[in-house]
Amino acid sequence: MLGTCSGRPGVLEQARLLGELRVATRNSPTAFYYGASGPEGPEFELASRFAGALGVPVRFVALGSPAAIVAAVASGRAHLAAAGLPLTAEWRSRVQFSSPYQRVRLHVVQRRDRARLERLADLAGRRLAVAADTAHAASLARAARAMPGIEFSTVAGADTLDLLDRVWHGDLDATIADANEFAIARNYHPELRIAFNLEGTEELAWVLPRGDPALTRRVDAFMIATQPELPALFARYYSVSEHLDYVGARNFMRDVQDRLPALRRYFHATATEFHEDWRVLAAIGYQESRWNAAAVSPTGVRGVMMLTADTAIALGVTDRADPRQSIRGGALYLKQMRDTIPERVPEPDRTWLALAAYNIGYGHLEDARVLAQAQRKDPDAWQDVREFLPLLAQERYYMQLKRGYARGWEAARFVDNVRTYLDLLEWFSPDASAPPSATEVAAGDDSSGDTD
Repeated sequence: MLGTCSGRPGVLEQARLLGELRVATRNSPTAFYYGASGPEGPEFELASRFAGALGVPVRFVALGSPAAIVAAVASGRAHLAAAGLPLTAEWRSRVQFSSPYQRVRLHVVQRRDRARLERLADLAGRRLAVAADTAHAASLARAARAMPGIEFSTVAGADTLDLLDRVWHGDLDATIADANEFAIARNYHPELRIAFNLEGTEELAWVLPRGDPALTRRVDAFMIATQPELPALFARYYSVSEHLDYVGARNFMRDVQDRLPALRRYFHATATEFHEDWRVLAAIGYQESRWNAAAVSPTGVRGVMMLTADTAIALGVTDRADPRQSIRGGALYLKQMRDTIPERVPEPDRTWLALAAYNIGYGHLEDARVLAQAQRKDPDAWQDVREFLPLLAQERYYMQLKRGYARGWEAARFVDNVRTYLDLLEWFSPDASAPPSATEVAAGDDSSGDTD
């Protein structure tokens, strides 16, 4: 093509000729990141669906800044960008935007235990900061021009989640966060609150090259067709992680009586096979599904141990709804994580670290251990590593780590909850080697549908 007078083909034709759609994105909770079972994120899902509609695979290229993402599309190094970026007048001079797929409010966020900021004038004299070179900074600058006395700083190399963390620590009085960012932050900083909203909304859209109307029409048609599915997609990533909430002892003990008998023989048999404490497996199962073999999450994980489809295949589980297979798959995965932990790590830290890896993936656990060691903490001690897991969600940390962003706070809470359920099971059943009673075996026969 370069040796002829032919013009450069449009993106749709380029993707067909190359056999892939090249998508610029960023490692971010609102775009693309690696979870325990592979790539995740709202933009990952949307762009993967779009590539599927085109009939080509997608290749994501994670870049370090919005400016770099826009430049990649403008220069043709990427076919488009799906990175959770807002429409801005500055970027419109270089690229085109798709129709917005989401409109979000901009919140002024503060701690709950501080005097409430109720209006723009209340920001005067406050310690206020936003991330540099962002739409948040532009919106706050407009508000400050309309209300003299408001002063704020812009912080280079920080993202909104980092600044929300500074508000939580008390280093700032307030910052600006869009609705998606605040939804993520409240999972691990419930002490934060929305003080009030700035005027208007922020529109999120894909970045497209200029002068390619065929691509623009195709993307806009895809966005319109996908609109009914977007609320459920965003809810999966931005809703509070209710499945990680600790269940009270009274509810737990009720489930010990009502639900555990049908599953205990599977926990016990699997634990014997893997030289594991059956109560550890049962505690994981309760945290994951409340011992419900028919449990299904909005993201498609299912069964007692809530395995993803890909993880189940890798573990040899053919039916995730079969409690025996699910429990065995979870036990095998836990064993793999524990076997990967360095041999020098003693118990019980070895188990707690393995549980964190079970939830978040071993690579992300290693990143937290690297952070701990860099701060002269013990990377083999669970309590030290736990301190650094939430930092995997802050850009100033995860951009320097091998595996990037992760929902580290979830892993910390996962381990905390499993340990609590384990303590209760040890009180309820102090002998780890005791087999299930005949009544429990009968309950398992009646409820599982097992025929062996």
